[in-house]
Amino acid sequence: MAKKELIGICPKCSLPIELCVCESLQQEEQTITIFIDKRKWGRAMSVINFANFSGANLKKICKQAKGYCASGGTVKGNTIEIQGDHRRKLKKFLLNLGYTDENIEII
Repeated sequence: MAKKELIGICPKCSLPIELCVCESLQQEEQTITIFIDKRKWGRAMSVINFANFSGANLKKICKQAKGYCASGGTVKGNTIEIQGDHRRKLKKFLLNLGYTDENIEII
């Protein structure tokens, strides 16, 4: 028998969607590292590594980050890769999304 899903109820915390705190708790527990990786022909690639990341929509965050930096990028596992050196821009972007400054480290 299939599990019946309730509309308007969060499946993780069982609270109404308006009162759900899952995403904010998840953002507080994150450790995020932003660093530069060199690719072919010496090109720079900004990499955002989300350690302890479970279930959030990285593709959505990547799409917003690409628009914010006006650059291309992709999602690979628990990392987002953005073309070019955008470390400071990406930190500002993540702060605007609600992540805390203590959890974001730039290398």
